Amino acid sequence: MLDIRRFKNEHADWWDAMVWAANNGTLFHTRRFLGYHPPGRFRDHSLIFYKKEKPFVLFPAAEVQTEGAKLLVSHPGASMGSFVVPEDLAFADSYKLVQTLKAYARQKGFDGIRLTLPPTIYSRRLSNYMDFALLKHGFRYAKREISSILFLEQSVEGNLAKFRPSHRRSVRKAQRSGVVVRPTRDYAGFYEILKRNLKIRHNVSPTHTLDELLRLRDLFPERINLFGAFVDETMVAGVVNFIATDEVVLAFYISHDESYQEYRPLNLLFYSIFDWAIKAGYKVFDFGIFTVNEEPNFGLGRFKENFGASGMFRDTLEISWKNN
Repeated sequence: MLDIRRFKNEHADWWDAMVWAANNGTLFHTRRFLGYHPPGRFRDHSLIFYKKEKPFVLFPAAEVQTEGAKLLVSHPGASMGSFVVPEDLAFADSYKLVQTLKAYARQKGFDGIRLTLPPTIYSRRLSNYMDFALLKHGFRYAKREISSILFLEQSVEGNLAKFRPSHRRSVRKAQRSGVVVRPTRDYAGFYEILKRNLKIRHNVSPTHTLDELLRLRDLFPERINLFGAFVDETMVAGVVNFIATDEVVLAFYISHDESYQEYRPLNLLFYSIFDWAIKAGYKVFDFGIFTVNEEPNFGLGRFKENFGASGMFRDTLEISWKNN
């Protein structure tokens, strides 16, 4: 028998401890991350599943009104959400979790549920129990985005061997051209490059404001970093990395100044980041998605493949019983 209770602020510390001990917990599931959003942006409706009166599974979520429907969404303020489960989750418990959540959402007046599963490489023990349980209980894929995943070798030279020949040459060209890669705290300088690039290419703004990005950096100084590529002390490219788990690094923002493209700074930048990640003991580098609402950006996909990356689903599932 499972019992559901609403999250309260006094639960925050042990919630985060449960996330880091879970099979599939990520930075995005923590209260420290979810709490950075300004008051009023989301109506939090996070849940704790209890088993035998002990916290068992977490479900970060918020209430969202869309097209006349009230949805329980896990979580609109994060790249991924869904159930945060223990490593030894039983198949029967995955069924009970979905059954209990559906019954709770109906009883609380929601018209449906939407959630985004972390890709399987974010789990310590690979399991599709939750995927199966969700599909068996009426959830359907709302969208299946593709994220570019690179498995890290034991040395950066092992990863360099996976680069396409043109990218290996570009690494060497950047080195000969005097490009220097290093960690930096110049988020403002990087943000100007990012803003300009997104405006030119997609006519959009970054997901976060600069103040929000700086706040996240200060909340997670050990898990968020910025690597910059410099030419004569001028930043020409950068990558903001989120260390999402103890094994997976996610490139959250990638951008470069196109006027310095001839220096090939991004190639050396990623080569250097892979070197850092391998030495720090991380196993997987997630370049992020190159599809938006299942529409592929072929150029971006090819760019990531040139480093040896392949594709993995980042799935969003939903169920609706409105008018049913």
